[in-house]
Amino acid sequence: MRSAERAGDAVRSAYSDRSAEYIDLFGSIDAADPVDRERVSRWADGLTGPVLDAGCGPGHWTRHLAGRGLAAHGVDQVPEFVQRARREYPGLPFRLGSIDALDEGDASFGGVLAWYSLIHHEPSAVGTPLREFARVLAPGGGLLVGFFTGERVERFDHAVIAAYRWPVDALGGELDAAGFDVLEAHERIEAGQRPQGTLIARRRG
Repeated sequence: MRSAERAGDAVRSAYSDRSAEYIDLFGSIDAADPVDRERVSRWADGLTGPVLDAGCGPGHWTRHLAGRGLAAHGVDQVPEFVQRARREYPGLPFRLGSIDALDEGDASFGGVLAWYSLIHHEPSAVGTPLREFARVLAPGGGLLVGFFTGERVERFDHAVIAAYRWPVDALGGELDAAGFDVLEAHERIEAGQRPQGTLIARRRG
């Protein structure tokens, strides 16, 4: 088994073990920071075509996107999250799968939301899901990435399993290499919280 596959298995297992706790803490759009809700909403309102919530967790962001009038789809590798999403939002399509190898067809979406779904990828492997996002997006389609920021690319002890911080410019460079033009970059630093970043990009072509 390749190292990337082993890493994916470890992430899936770690979130499965703590899925109930995660859902209790973060499984509602009301738990999201108002700044994040506004930014995702503004981005979503500018999309044309269906949107993929890549690494959708328990589905609350997928539901939020659907509430903006979009045909929203969710995919996650954690069975407990997908089961909960299907139960809570029965009118929306959710499936079990990896963002490293999406089943969706080429150029089939107008937008991809990757809300903290890249944070557990090793830096050398983060290009894999980014290239998949570029593949499933139509030319000109939008990508929004949420992540933890830092002065350098570095590993840290996340509550569930090890994760990585990225300088905004460094992750932006990964998006560029995968076929995206970065349109907006934001960083939020608040007392008592890890610094957080958002990149909004457009698929070239």
